Amino acid sequence: MTTQKSRTAFVLGAALALAAAPGWSQTSDQDQKTGMKHDAQAAGHEVKKDTVKAAHATEKGTKEAAHATVKDTKKAANATEKGTKEAAHATAKDTKKVAHATAHGSKKAWDKTKSATEGAAHGAKEGAEKKTN
Repeated sequence: MTTQKSRTAFVLGAALALAAAPGWSQTSDQDQKTGMKHDAQAAGHEVKKDTVKAAHATEKGTKEAAHATVKDTKKAANATEKGTKEAAHATAKDTKKVAHATAHGSKKAWDKTKSATEGAAHGAKEGAEKKTN
C-alpha cells in the first residue's frame, strides 16, 4: 500500500509540476497592453511604408505620363507642320498650274475672238464691195 500511495503521490506531484498554475500561466494586463501597443505600432509602420510606396509610384507614374504627353505633343506638332508645308507646296504648285491654264485659255479665246472679228469685218467689207459693184 505504501507503494500505491507513493506512486499516487509521485503522479500527482508530476502532474502539478508539469501543469501550469492558473496564476502563473496568464499574462498580466500590462503585458497585454504592451503587446497590443506593439501590434498597433507595427501596423502603423506598415501603413506608413505602404503609403510612401504608393506616393512614389504615383509620382513616377505622373512623371512618365507627363513625359509621354510632351513627347506625343511634339510628335503631333511636327506632323502638323509637315502636313501644312506639304499642303502649302501643293497649293502653290496647283495655283501656278491653274494660272497658266487660265492664261493659256484666255489667250486662246482672245485669238479666236480676234480671228472671228477680223473674219467678220473682212466678210462685211467684201460683202459691201460686192453690193457696190
